[in-house]
Amino acid sequence: MIHKILLLGNTGQLGWELNRTLITLGDLIALDYPQIDMSSEDNIISIVREIKPNLIVNATAYTNVDKAESQPELAMAINGTGPGVLAEEAKQLGAALIHYSTDYVFSGTKGTPYIEKDEPDPISVYGETKLAGEKAVQKVGGTYWIFRTSWVYSLRRPCFVTKVLQWAQEYDLLRIVDDQVSSPTWARTLAEVTSQIIAQNNKDLISSILEKKGLYNLTDSGFCSRYEWAKAILELALPEDDKFNKEIKPAKSSDFATKAKRPLKSFLSCGKFEETFGLLLPPWGTSLELAMK
Repeated sequence: MIHKILLLGNTGQLGWELNRTLITLGDLIALDYPQIDMSSEDNIISIVREIKPNLIVNATAYTNVDKAESQPELAMAINGTGPGVLAEEAKQLGAALIHYSTDYVFSGTKGTPYIEKDEPDPISVYGETKLAGEKAVQKVGGTYWIFRTSWVYSLRRPCFVTKVLQWAQEYDLLRIVDDQVSSPTWARTLAEVTSQIIAQNNKDLISSILEKKGLYNLTDSGFCSRYEWAKAILELALPEDDKFNKEIKPAKSSDFATKAKRPLKSFLSCGKFEETFGLLLPPWGTSLELAMK
């Protein structure tokens, strides 16, 4: 049985949901900035050694893709170096680490779903730093699961869904890119499946994670463009309310100036996860409908 779980990033989109799904699985200690500073190696080490968890779940990340271009050192400290420090401390304690990564480690030029064995080729600082985090955890070689996910959203925090709803109230015409394709993933389904596989292996979790350790793609099922996603959001958002009855047209990524490049077709194949754990996340549209309700 798990005796002590340390959840990091409990106020974020994913962390908020994990805080509610992990609480039944053990003694949960949930922290976020400023209680823990993922850009400070000394702070990370001090916190982990004081708490001495059996399982560390890292839901922290520097997620501002454009801002990372002008703050590469901070993004690397949080996304790249910090996870490696957590992995090393977990190894020293004989504990396990669960860490989350992103489809942005890929360029999006493959044209078919990425599998875990595909060579990453990030095109942004954010993607580079998240890849560095994956490699740092793997290099330590301890007991870990890395879940690579995509387009995570939660209506509790600013995200693409809340932005679309805001734009629909402010503008008569919405132009949304249709050349960026991936899998919208509800933070709640991601948290629930994480907790489910922990519960399934809870009798001897450390040995189970060690046996199945590695990197897994994990997203809601299916994929769509951001344009298709936005249309679905507006169709579910109080259709009787005229403020959401707006015209929406497709656009191209090149139509908008952004500091960071986004991968175009970065959808992931989750076959390895499904085969290993016997679980399948729901279709992205089903999750979106539940989230909107």
